Amino acid sequence: MVKRLFDLAVASLALLLLAPLLAGVAIAVKLDTPGPVFYRQVRVGRGGREFRIHKFRTMTHDPADRGPQLTVGADARITRVGAFLRHSKWDELAQLIDVWRGDMSIVGPRPEVPRYVALYPADLREQVLSVRPGITDDCSLDFRDEGTLLAQSADPERTYVDQILPIKLRLQARYVAQAGVRTDLRILARTFAVLAGRVTR
Repeated sequence: MVKRLFDLAVASLALLLLAPLLAGVAIAVKLDTPGPVFYRQVRVGRGGREFRIHKFRTMTHDPADRGPQLTVGADARITRVGAFLRHSKWDELAQLIDVWRGDMSIVGPRPEVPRYVALYPADLREQVLSVRPGITDDCSLDFRDEGTLLAQSADPERTYVDQILPIKLRLQARYVAQAGVRTDLRILARTFAVLAGRVTR
């Protein structure tokens, strides 16, 4: 209950204070290329319940596109505005909506697509999905340049499944085991430091 109240308070305040920035990003996305402002994708949340996550759209819009779910390196689908949003991580700010709706928390394991959740070992799946997924966690910060890393692989999806996903699951399980106010505040402080550095370079 305390964590949910914290999430509601932070998400509401952030949506209010960041309203001019969010509006500016929405306008930039809309003017850059045709298509919707938001990109919505099915992710797996608490208890295995699926929901549609919000992100500011960073790729060209093609309803018929069935491209890869992993974004690798300089993907040709990424728009000019989208490249900046991905670098700064501002595309993730739209997930404040998901926090406010109750599908996500500010801090928690990043939600994965059903295709990869199906590969989770049963014990880790139960543990990681026992809490609401979050906008940020240690795992997402450690792998913030995941696309660049995958671009170096001859088989990016195999590298993700065999090498990156197991590490992510261990980090996420560790978060669940240590979850608390102190842990969340530490991760938030680290997130702000990382974001500040990315926006200024």
